[in-house]
Amino acid sequence: MAEIDMLKGKRIGFAVCGSFCTFKKAFAELERLIGAGADVTAIMSFNAAGLDTRFGKASEHIEYLERITQKRVIKTIEDAEPVGPKKMFDAMIIAPCTGNTLAKLAYGIIDTAVIEKRKFFRADSLCCLIICPI
Repeated sequence: MAEIDMLKGKRIGFAVCGSFCTFKKAFAELERLIGAGADVTAIMSFNAAGLDTRFGKASEHIEYLERITQKRVIKTIEDAEPVGPKKMFDAMIIAPCTGNTLAKLAYGIIDTAVIEKRKFFRADSLCCLIICPI
């Protein structure tokens, strides 16, 4: 019960990177967040939003995320730009977080919608960044 109360109404950015074999696990956690009352917005890296793999088609993943969150998926840097200035999230989860994304976070390389949003989560911010290498 405490977990549900803690997440109710929290605005969470749920960022998905290209570790396609772990999408099923990541999406299960996304469903748990929504079930607990969190207001979730999906964000996808360029590869996650654009590549078809043996684990599913990109369009199917996007459709699923938009259906479950009831919001458009943020897929481009341009789409992601308003997130920080508008303080749209209380927390951001990157799941799955690939080694590539982790390296970009460490070196400050901003070249996808996922990394673009990370730059707004700093020590002086009230927001929380959670990295999940599933």
